[in-house]
Amino acid sequence: MVYKRNVKRRTFARRKVCRFCADSTMKIDYKDYQTLRLFTSERGKIIPRRISGNCARHQRKVTRAIKRARNIALLPFTTTTTR
Repeated sequence: MVYKRNVKRRTFARRKVCRFCADSTMKIDYKDYQTLRLFTSERGKIIPRRISGNCARHQRKVTRAIKRARNIALLPFTTTTTR
C-alpha cells in the first residue's frame, strides 16, 4: 500500500497588475471618491496591496488620497452597523 503523506500541491496565481500603471489615463485624486471606493472594503478599511494588485508607489498614493477624502467627509472612516 502506498500512502501519500504531506503532499503539497503548488497553485500558481496570476500576477495582479497595477491598474494605474496599466492605464495611464487613470489618475489618483482624493476628490474622485468613486475610484477610491474600489480600494476600500465594505467596512471602510483600506485594501492591502497584495489583494488590490497595486504597485507600491500607487498604493501609497491611493492610501494618502483615501485618508484625505476621509478627513473632508467624502469617504466614511467606518460603517454604521448596529447589533
